[in-house]
Amino acid sequence: MSSHNIRSQAIQAIANSKHVLERLDFHETPLKELFGCNVFNEEVQRERLPKPIFKALQKTIKQGISLDPTIADSVASAMKDWAIEKGATHYTHIFQPMTGLTAEKHDSFLNVDSSGKAMVEFSGKELVKGEPDASSFPSGGIRATFEARGYTGWDPTSPAYILESPNGATLVIPTVFLSWTGDILDKKAPLLKSMEVLSTQALRILKLFGNKDAKKVFTTVGPEQEYFLIDRSFYLARPDLLHTGRTLVGAASPKGQEMEDQYFGHIPERVIAYMADCEAQLFKLGVPVKTRHNEVAPSQYEIAPIFEDSNLATDHQNLLMEILRKTASKYGMACLFHEKPFAGINGSGKHNNWSMSTDTGENLLNPGDTPHENAQFLIFCAGVIRAVAKYPELLRVVVSGAANDHRLGANEAPPAIISIFLGDQLQDIIDQLEKGGAKSTKQGGEMEIGVTVLPKLPRDAGDRNRTSPFAFTGNKFEFRAVGSSQSVSGPNSVLNTIVAESLDFIATELEKSAKAGKDFHKSIQEVLLGIIKESKKVLFNGDGYSEEWHKEAEKRGLPNLRTTIEALPVIIRKDSIDLFTKYKVYTEKELQSRYVILCESYVKTIKIEGRTALLMAKGMILPAAIRYQGEIATSVNATKAAGVDNSAQLEFLKTLTATITDFQKAIVHLEKAVGDHPEGDDLAHATHARDHVLANIVKLRIVSDKLETMVADDHWPLPTYREMLFIK
Repeated sequence: MSSHNIRSQAIQAIANSKHVLERLDFHETPLKELFGCNVFNEEVQRERLPKPIFKALQKTIKQGISLDPTIADSVASAMKDWAIEKGATHYTHIFQPMTGLTAEKHDSFLNVDSSGKAMVEFSGKELVKGEPDASSFPSGGIRATFEARGYTGWDPTSPAYILESPNGATLVIPTVFLSWTGDILDKKAPLLKSMEVLSTQALRILKLFGNKDAKKVFTTVGPEQEYFLIDRSFYLARPDLLHTGRTLVGAASPKGQEMEDQYFGHIPERVIAYMADCEAQLFKLGVPVKTRHNEVAPSQYEIAPIFEDSNLATDHQNLLMEILRKTASKYGMACLFHEKPFAGINGSGKHNNWSMSTDTGENLLNPGDTPHENAQFLIFCAGVIRAVAKYPELLRVVVSGAANDHRLGANEAPPAIISIFLGDQLQDIIDQLEKGGAKSTKQGGEMEIGVTVLPKLPRDAGDRNRTSPFAFTGNKFEFRAVGSSQSVSGPNSVLNTIVAESLDFIATELEKSAKAGKDFHKSIQEVLLGIIKESKKVLFNGDGYSEEWHKEAEKRGLPNLRTTIEALPVIIRKDSIDLFTKYKVYTEKELQSRYVILCESYVKTIKIEGRTALLMAKGMILPAAIRYQGEIATSVNATKAAGVDNSAQLEFLKTLTATITDFQKAIVHLEKAVGDHPEGDDLAHATHARDHVLANIVKLRIVSDKLETMVADDHWPLPTYREMLFIK
């Protein structure tokens, strides 16, 4: 079958397809009843657990008190009965290994007694601890391949849930993952540790402000998820999308996103049916998804949740990605999470909206109506500013990766330079504080639209800045540099830890002043002034894309780690090790392992891309180009024999032949780069992957994309950008 027929059949199949767009009946099951119906949440626990057991479990969940191991059997029994009533036949400990994905091993509730009679059992021991094989997960040298034992440990702060499937259902229990030696092998445990550290330091400050009610401070997160949807027929015909998540070749479509007609536009019927299906599944699982809309690029979309506790939000974010991914095929589509699946148009991020709240419901980053008078808010806000100013390279490295390198610094994502946007209102207060004291707050006022029937609209006191990697947006900070395919565990672990260090510094200074008998408000002014002078270099409200800002950032001494390779050494730098070991979020060995894992992941990603590009170049693109070259040569010879002037056709043949020759040379260079085995350490291997393999993939692509514009459409073997992005 010719490649033309494959493409034609894919397009024909899309044109003729009739997908079942399931209508969800929210009259039959109202949204309020649907939400959380498959979650072993507080309401279910209260109904099914003995009162003392329920109270003990809630103390662990809400106050961070150590789990009483004696309650495990009662919780397990209630959880099993509830799950079986919901149709579950198996249970699994879900965990977050260093692959960046989730992992799970399913066990059935079935057991057999000595007489061969079937029983259903689930003990407290099975709830608390699982034992998956740890040998094949990335460990960065912590574990040798033959050392297989690893443990999962129940996280009671993230409720278990039922995951339905066409044949039965599974009880899913969120857990941490560690090795037999006790070393952390996952992303959840450091997040939980960082949250505890931040809570401890924040409570010290709240105590100084006279707050005796708060027993716990937790960080809240609302990660906005961007993604692409393309028809599955196109996806399966593109080896690069299948194996790497991004297109390694592809000429630009005549139309891209320049008309700006996709953003917030009408959602196609098939897409909105898919979105509604995903949302219904997520509602059942207690994931509070709130927003859906078209994004800027063609075939790009976004889903965003309401804020939650960081740990729960992370678990929900992983679940959301899995639901989006698996549901797409039901509607004949493929969901793409790669940060830059299509060159030349916007890629996808995962804006990490972050704040701090008390267990009494107070948002510590809510400025109120007069933030210049809100000393508590100013102290916590200053703590965040100091953290970002002191540890910008850690925030850069935690969003690094081969995929996100394609996005950071492009015109839809923040630059690799970490800076903070405060907006007009807060920046004015900071300026006042620097000059001796804040005495006023800028107000937004109202907007007159000029149409009698329309109401006046309240205006926010400051604009938003989409070019800032770290922006204050009303009552939270938005960390915009996180990539769409990344887990938010890592970014929030780092963010929590560096803010905890700043809050520790502030609390210590204020406690010293209080011990010395100084006026509290005067002490606050001194601390704020010191932080502003030390940290104002990171504040920037302008255009983060401009060349002027890059020059200004360099003058200010702000780091500009443009690629993952420049960022990775930060992980094992002494100040990083000192920070994370001081607060017991990571051990030095665990940091070393992360460094090795990330280096290896970068190399593997680029090598897979290189091998895939070669497969496509040698097996698909080159044969198609040569066949077309043969047709043109035959035509040139035929016109010459007929005595017709064929100079233009001959010139085209020469250009085509020269381009094919350049393409073959590019293949040879890429083959050599992929086959090379450089000497040196892990970073040297990653550097080689960037400077040689990736560089030659780019060179191959340039020639391939030129060929795509020359070879006849009926010869081109791959679905094109104009098809993938616009045929829906």
